[in-house]
Amino acid sequence: MGLPDHHLAEGELRIRAFHPHWKRLVVPFLALLVIIVASSAAIFLMPAFEYDSYARIAVAVIAVGLLTVWSFVPYLQWKNTSYVLTSHRLTISLGVLNKSSEDIPMSKVNTVSADQTLFERMLGSGTLNVESAGEQGHVTLRDIPNIQDVRAELFRAVDEADDEEPRTPRPAEP
Repeated sequence: MGLPDHHLAEGELRIRAFHPHWKRLVVPFLALLVIIVASSAAIFLMPAFEYDSYARIAVAVIAVGLLTVWSFVPYLQWKNTSYVLTSHRLTISLGVLNKSSEDIPMSKVNTVSADQTLFERMLGSGTLNVESAGEQGHVTLRDIPNIQDVRAELFRAVDEADDEEPRTPRPAEP
């Protein structure tokens, strides 16, 4: 998911790989149920008339279109959004047809903070804010599952990256 093992650098270990929280799929799932129930009722309860077969086909086509836009596409977006935390970097991959990836090296991470609403605290999700010394500077990741565990693992990875970072030697004193 997100970052295949053969793309890891030598000595780089995968700490955690995950998708956004499942709560992003609640509305698409409810849309799926409503569309299926409504279109089934419309098809089976439609009175008989001269062009009823065309009307049933039209209802089915509209239902498939709505299912695609309101259920299938959000599911694909959720499934193709992945976060991979390794010992060297945090990788964010987005996109269904067009793929975009962003890597934040652990050595560049300055600040990590987490925000949670009451509802998110009950679900164990939240928003992770990562500030780095990179080009973009600030990345906000919404709907992160197990936010406190991810935050703790990210802190550990940053600390380990700082410990492994080579220090410049001081010039010898005369």
